[in-house]
Amino acid sequence: MAEKEIMFNEAMEQLEEIVRQLEQGDVPLEQALTLYQKGMELSKVCHDKLQNAEKQLVTMMNDGKEMPVDIEKDGTSK
Repeated sequence: MAEKEIMFNEAMEQLEEIVRQLEQGDVPLEQALTLYQKGMELSKVCHDKLQNAEKQLVTMMNDGKEMPVDIEKDGTSK
């Protein structure tokens, strides 16, 4: 059975909690490794969701004949 898809906000909250626990430094090694692995999985989920959202926005902008803005450059249209 496939795991229920986690929402972005839930993944971020879980990831923040894992980081908090690991930063405290009092987690046993085995648990730290498990937390780290779960954190990496959550990080990938968040990254993938952000990339998907960006693609959807670009598609919507292109469908509406808007010119995408290059925020990396200077905030002007490409």
